[in-house]
Amino acid sequence: MATADLLLHPVRMRILQALFDGDPLNTNQLRDRLPDIAPATMYRHIALLAEAGVLEVAGETRVRGIVVRSYRVRSEKATVDPAARATMTPEDHRRAFTTFVVSLLADFERYLKADDAEPTSDGVVYRQAIVNLSDEEFAAMVGEIQNAVVSRVDLPAGEGRTRRIVNLVVVPERTVPE
Repeated sequence: MATADLLLHPVRMRILQALFDGDPLNTNQLRDRLPDIAPATMYRHIALLAEAGVLEVAGETRVRGIVVRSYRVRSEKATVDPAARATMTPEDHRRAFTTFVVSLLADFERYLKADDAEPTSDGVVYRQAIVNLSDEEFAAMVGEIQNAVVSRVDLPAGEGRTRRIVNLVVVPERTVPE
């Protein structure tokens, strides 16, 4: 499994998002999807993800004498496993969460900058709810949410379908002593 430092980098998160639909993409195709990322930066982060085994080479073709690789995400390697999370300090979690939130804000800002952004009709949702659950009930709820998302991850892009980014954050509410 990968580390939070590897996965929760804003550029690497965007590369993984671009590849999560399962279709292998080469670096030129990734650059088309992520035009604001400089080519050298893109290549460096793809190399890091590939070295860590998060990306695998799905194919190679020769284009004008150069080998062009297509990559896909190895989903089993694209998560921070519970053992690695257990070794993270509170400061590690703070840094990882901050990176996650910054990436989330950047995704939302890119969406809002689009000329055709219509949050209401596009189904943009951001909300918070409080649930009171036992550990077992909580585990079941998280499993249900994961199943609901994972069962739809491989749906092909096509007419009538919009690519959407789904994020989940769960934080226990704690009262801080005064």
